[in-house]
Amino acid sequence: MAKIRREPGDLGATGEPAARHGNDREGELLGSSARRASTPARPASESDRPSNAPQADTRRSPSAWAQYRALLAKDIRQELRTREMLTSMAVYALLVLTIYGAALAQVGDQLQVVKFASGLLWALIVFTSLLGLNRSFAHETETGCLEGILLAPVDRAVIFLAKATSNLLFLLAVEVITVPMFFLFFLSGAELSGAAPLMALPLVVGTVGVAGVGTLLSTMAVGTRGRDVMLAILFIPVAFPLLYACVSATGAVLVGVQDMMTVFWRGVALAAAYDVVMIAAAWGLYEFALDA
Repeated sequence: MAKIRREPGDLGATGEPAARHGNDREGELLGSSARRASTPARPASESDRPSNAPQADTRRSPSAWAQYRALLAKDIRQELRTREMLTSMAVYALLVLTIYGAALAQVGDQLQVVKFASGLLWALIVFTSLLGLNRSFAHETETGCLEGILLAPVDRAVIFLAKATSNLLFLLAVEVITVPMFFLFFLSGAELSGAAPLMALPLVVGTVGVAGVGTLLSTMAVGTRGRDVMLAILFIPVAFPLLYACVSATGAVLVGVQDMMTVFWRGVALAAAYDVVMIAAAWGLYEFALDA
């Protein structure tokens, strides 16, 4: 049987030199690991990052003023391009003036139209405004633009202010045409008071209230089947205090009644208070009306 020859330094798996060799190897591995751990990691440069890595969105959402201007410019450009709302209101006002003329022509010269001219004028303004307010959301609903606006990150109060402002501008533009025509047809030979030009103030204050309240109510009625009738049913009772105050103030300066300025300023103050309260309420409720 052959004997295994061993070197003097070789003591096998349990010998001291072999154990010392294993300990040295483990020490080297632990030392290299400690050096790697103590070395700070180099931040990845732009070239090391993958090209398809998602980038942080640094774009800022537009401000409320920018959203308001964009929505108002959209309504104005659309109306200037189609002229649908302005044309329909102007034609309707002309037809109402024709009906007034035909009805008052049967009375003759015995009736003084100036005594109830303020009522006729505001009836003309209200019915013309109802026609225009019914058409204010027609383009948005027919083309699906309203759904796109609702999906956009736009504050509902901004939508209300932009739509109310555009309706106000269109109503004032029609009044600039219809009020002189009314004076030309019915008050050209009448004796008016010296304070008659003050009637412009209740006209502006009343139109502001009609545009603000009408914008909210037209939004509520836009989804109904009979939206034309529904808007009139909602608008007339709600706007009655405003119409009463404006008719009173307008008639006071046209006819020149006793305590004319007291009646005038009281009507203007009542109309202005109505505007503040109702437009603030419409602003707060518009989000619920639009989402519904």
